[in-house]
Amino acid sequence: MVCVRFTANLAKHIDCPQASVDGGTVRQALEAYFQQHPGVRSYILDDQGAVRPHVVIFADGLPVRDRAHLSDPLETGSTLDVMQALSGG
Repeated sequence: MVCVRFTANLAKHIDCPQASVDGGTVRQALEAYFQQHPGVRSYILDDQGAVRPHVVIFADGLPVRDRAHLSDPLETGSTLDVMQALSGG
């Protein structure tokens, strides 16, 4: 199982509870999460299925490298942290 969790800041905008899901890649884990919480999908991914520019996803503490296809591998016990990207200066 993979733990998918969201920052409190994101939870202010959309109901996105922490959940454990199956998945060998970031895409598979997120799709399993979206089956349970379909309203979260459009906030995290764009129409092409890529991570939106204002979102950052970390897999086991490292930024997800493949933001378009989400092919980064996961292991049982992995954690995905989803948060809003910060910008500005």
